Amino acid sequence: MTDGTKLDRIDINILAHLQRNGRITNVELAEAVSLSPSPCLIRVKRLEKAGYIVGYNAHIDIAKLGETVTVFTQVTLTDHHLEDFARFEAGIRNVDEVIECHLISGGYDYLLKFMTRGIAHYQSLIETILEKNIGITKYFSYIVIKSPIVKLYYPLVKLFGTERH
Repeated sequence: MTDGTKLDRIDINILAHLQRNGRITNVELAEAVSLSPSPCLIRVKRLEKAGYIVGYNAHIDIAKLGETVTVFTQVTLTDHHLEDFARFEAGIRNVDEVIECHLISGGYDYLLKFMTRGIAHYQSLIETILEKNIGITKYFSYIVIKSPIVKLYYPLVKLFGTERH
């Protein structure tokens, strides 16, 4: 962090609670992390200002809205120069159905996570992406059948629970 903010176990605990419930009241949060409300609020504001907390979101039960299909897609690029990676990333950045994009090491270059209305929607989308000519040489699609474990939070206490930063 460029502002020199030091995190202690209480800060990590605050972040852990907020990522699980961004609507928790300051009083409830303070109680959960063994602080009084005023110092707790000061810490939260400091964490926001330092950029550790970048926003608060609603978690949507997408299944209640209708049928969707999640597809993981491995993408291999034709060439591997910096401009090739930049062209690919620029070409998919505004595809709303791409909900994650990871540059990875291994047998292919990117792992994308799509959420679409169905297989036909995905196929149409991937064809549109291929037509953009953004350097894809091959891709493999993996349709998610079931997601028994999806965590919307990080294991902060396990990762950073001791004095850090």
